Amino acid sequence: MDAWIPITILAAVAQTARFGLQKQLKSTRLSTGGATFARFIYSSPLVVLGVLIYANITAQTLPSIPTLFWAYALVGGMAQILATMCVVALFEHRNFAVGITFKKTETLMAVFVGLLILGEGVTWLGFGAILIGLVGVLLLSDRPGPSADPWHKRIVNRVAGLGLASGLLFACSGVGYRGASLSLDTGDVFLRATLTLACVTTAQTIAMAIWLRLFERGEITRVLSTWRVSGLVGITSMIGSTCWFVAFTLQTVAYVKALGQIELLFSLALTMFFFKEKISRREIQGGGLLVVSVLVLVMVT
Repeated sequence: MDAWIPITILAAVAQTARFGLQKQLKSTRLSTGGATFARFIYSSPLVVLGVLIYANITAQTLPSIPTLFWAYALVGGMAQILATMCVVALFEHRNFAVGITFKKTETLMAVFVGLLILGEGVTWLGFGAILIGLVGVLLLSDRPGPSADPWHKRIVNRVAGLGLASGLLFACSGVGYRGASLSLDTGDVFLRATLTLACVTTAQTIAMAIWLRLFERGEITRVLSTWRVSGLVGITSMIGSTCWFVAFTLQTVAYVKALGQIELLFSLALTMFFFKEKISRREIQGGGLLVVSVLVLVMVT
């Protein structure tokens, strides 16, 4: 089994836990911006420390950082901030599993963004499997309400818009991170991936702190006051992000994102057993198609 496969699965587990904790923060204490900031402020110092320790233990010198690295990394970091805010905002409209599933449009988006930016494509079988997943997403985009509503009102709505926006932005962030990591000339895969992560999370922490200070006064204090839960958000974010960055360095973003859809199974479990939310037949059908998509992609890659 290629190393990127178990690494991606671990990333999906950690990310599901993080979104679950962020849902708790959003629903009980913090604004969308505050819940998003929580993942950066507590994870960035840990990531930076981890890079320094790893480089020292393995006797590696930190690679020099070219200008192209910053172009990829900063664009990817900003896209991730906006995408995370879209996902957190989704929790106000639909249940946890559906919010996460809308985010999965990033897999299809990553195919086109990766091809456009890095010139990396996928096989036709892989693309077909991704389209199966998209059908599942469209099934899940049907908002609650009378079935007699016109189809465009059931498919084109705020929830679907937030989901599609988060998907595109997460695709851009993943491709940006892969481009940044590949631009480094020295160091092993783990060092290049974690150094990229350290630079990105530090920049994200600074950007979010400035935003909250200017537009949401007092929110930073509230984030710090919820350190018990916010700290767990930071730890799960660090674990998940490290795994994502390593996987992006090893494999094309579209395939990593596609396998990452296994996260759906974990989010469904959280929805039913932790948040005690009901899953409709349509949601089960859409989720089933996404699971089929994941299985096919694993087989063809």
